[in-house]
Amino acid sequence: MFKVKVFVTLKESVLDPQGAAVKNSLHSMSYNDVTDVRIGKYLELTLDQNTKDVEQTVKEMCDRLLANPVIEDYRYEIEEVVAQ
Repeated sequence: MFKVKVFVTLKESVLDPQGAAVKNSLHSMSYNDVTDVRIGKYLELTLDQNTKDVEQTVKEMCDRLLANPVIEDYRYEIEEVVAQ
């Protein structure tokens, strides 16, 4: 089995109004050292051991569903897990 961690974030060139709102809230709570906040998504997937070319499969899932490649970047970590 494989455990895949997928991190999806907005591209730097895309405005992040949700991140700006969080930053403003932090400032109102006196956390003035915060200079920027970007909001993203974190997903964990478990894939069957029989999955062929795990990296290609994960890339396809990200490109087709998990991320919007027009406005989002993604990265992933693949870890082989020994079934117990």
